[in-house]
Amino acid sequence: MADLHPLSSVEIPSLEGKVSEEEWKVRVDLAAAYRLVAYYGWDDLIFTHLSARVPGPEHHFLLNPYNLMFEEVTASSLVKVDMNGLPVEPSPFITNPAGFTIHSAIHMAREDAKAVMHLHTPQGQAVSAHAEGLLPLTQTAMLIRDDIAFHDYEGVAVDLDERERLVADLGTKGAMLLRNHGTLAVGETVGECFLKLYFLERACAAQIMALSAGDQISNPPQGSPEVTAEQGKMGLKIAAGMLAWPALLRKAYRLDPEFAR
Repeated sequence: MADLHPLSSVEIPSLEGKVSEEEWKVRVDLAAAYRLVAYYGWDDLIFTHLSARVPGPEHHFLLNPYNLMFEEVTASSLVKVDMNGLPVEPSPFITNPAGFTIHSAIHMAREDAKAVMHLHTPQGQAVSAHAEGLLPLTQTAMLIRDDIAFHDYEGVAVDLDERERLVADLGTKGAMLLRNHGTLAVGETVGECFLKLYFLERACAAQIMALSAGDQISNPPQGSPEVTAEQGKMGLKIAAGMLAWPALLRKAYRLDPEFAR
């Protein structure tokens, strides 16, 4: 029987040593993020994207090959694209320029948005469809809730005109609920972005569970959400840079070190 593995007919030469050390590190981190999204069950087949800016003066970004599952993405298979999602170098893979609309808008508008991650999880979509969005029901929600923006649904994000409205709605926030659509996070590093997304997704899942358990909800004491939000602002960068992301990267290597090739 013929080998139908999607990579069987495509030779992917390693780019390690052929790109700058800075770019290779971003490639490895982003490939790890794709694998971890798959591990946590947040992927939506081949749909949605995680992207990262390539270090340097050019407006180039790394994006997943559109025909690979997230669990198949490797550092060398990530495609370098321009602000329209089009490859800047020859690649055996296809990309989804339409799907890059959201990412390109944020990357171009925010210098600190070096990584952008967008998901379609059931819990994220459910909370995005809730009139009040994310509620301060859990510590996880309170840690990130004040850093969340909202963008109303306009249809599948293929209209470039939507980019201006998306950026205006995001403002300086680090995460967003795309109404009736899903979740989004931005970060100065892949690790910071992933950790924001993790908190947001966990908070959304807990909210759906809490609300489905009945109407006897215990709300936090007055003032505690604000205190927790300040604690979240102070601790996130440290947790991402020195604690959680290094641990998650080790986990990605244990799951399958091939992501880093």
